[in-house]
Amino acid sequence: MTTDSAGIVIPRDTSLGAFYRDMNTAERRTFWACATGWALDGMDFMIYPLVIGTIIKLWGVDAGLAGLAGTVTLLASAIGGWIAGFLCDRIGRVRTLQITIIWFSVFSLVCAFVQDFNQLLIARAVLGLGFGGEWAAGAVLMGETIRAEYRGRAVGSVQSGWAVGWGLAVLTQAVMFSLLPAEQAWRWMFAVGVLPALLVFFLRRYVEEPTIAAQTRARQHESGDRPSIWEIFSGPILKTTVLASLVATGCQGGYYAITFWVPRFLTTERHLSIVNSTGYLAALIGGSFVGYLVGAWLADRIGRRNLFLIFSLGAIAVVLVYTQMTLSNEVLWVIGFPLGFFASGYFSGMGAFLTELYPTRLRGSGQGFCYNFGRGIGALFPFLVGHLSQTTTLANAIAIFAVVAYAVFFLAAYALPETRGRILSADT
Repeated sequence: MTTDSAGIVIPRDTSLGAFYRDMNTAERRTFWACATGWALDGMDFMIYPLVIGTIIKLWGVDAGLAGLAGTVTLLASAIGGWIAGFLCDRIGRVRTLQITIIWFSVFSLVCAFVQDFNQLLIARAVLGLGFGGEWAAGAVLMGETIRAEYRGRAVGSVQSGWAVGWGLAVLTQAVMFSLLPAEQAWRWMFAVGVLPALLVFFLRRYVEEPTIAAQTRARQHESGDRPSIWEIFSGPILKTTVLASLVATGCQGGYYAITFWVPRFLTTERHLSIVNSTGYLAALIGGSFVGYLVGAWLADRIGRRNLFLIFSLGAIAVVLVYTQMTLSNEVLWVIGFPLGFFASGYFSGMGAFLTELYPTRLRGSGQGFCYNFGRGIGALFPFLVGHLSQTTTLANAIAIFAVVAYAVFFLAAYALPETRGRILSADT
């Protein structure tokens, strides 16, 4: 590791796996805890998009209302993420992570027992509070535990756990809908979502609070100068909060516009059965997983900002090809890989980027708010796509909202500074 005149860390080994080979025990435990949590979080969230067609058919729900359940989950996650971020700065990163994992696991199980769509809507909203909080706590924990030279690759590789969770959800769908009638299979999928709660036992025993976070809270306790939940909206930090929130809005709005409705697009406009669509989703998920890993490597190689600019343009191009061109099912399957690649890979730089934008005393609040503000506004996209699809094709609706979102992502990222290699301390 070398450091330039501005105090920015320049990594000597830029290979993707370098960070893992050089990790100490504490870093590895934190890495696996957060990666597993993010994978199971992704599994819990993606279950609903996969069963949305069954819900529409069984309960006679129109597409717009069905999309509203996804929107409500994401809106609640925005509130949960901000609250969890604030709690990270007050009670600690690890403790907050434990609370959020138990929360969304329990309410995933509740979803398995609902008796009508209104009950499901409420259960998904309450689940969303923990879902949003888990990312906020885990991202800050990882960002502060991992050294500056490896932060992009390590945090980005944790992000790839989402694709693993998505894959687990699709695999669960294939198994459950093959073995059980549809009216039972969707309930068992939600029941599987309780599994993340087991991770809390590992967190309690093996994962420690980052030193700089503990030192900062101790200093605040002695001085009585604890940060206000509104401090991220004051002074010079306000501009950072606004632009970072727009970055998070664009990247998540585009992602949710695509991934929430692609399963429905495949079964309606491409006329594939639920089981037959699994292969197409596998291509999308495979591209997503590779995108996360490549994005993690690029975050340290070319910087967080350049990663965002390149992938936002790539996502616009591929989503237009996927939805607007006349393609055979075989070609559509192939295009699914680059669609997943560009629509997911930029997330690998997001956690490290937001961690490096804020000082330690405000890191949880700032990171939790910005990412989850974006999640909340992005939450409107599943509903809006579903609503627009009633007057045009679902393919057109997906394309319109995805392109708008990625354009916002590009412009906001361009306006923010590069943060690669920033050294974090209890004072910064």
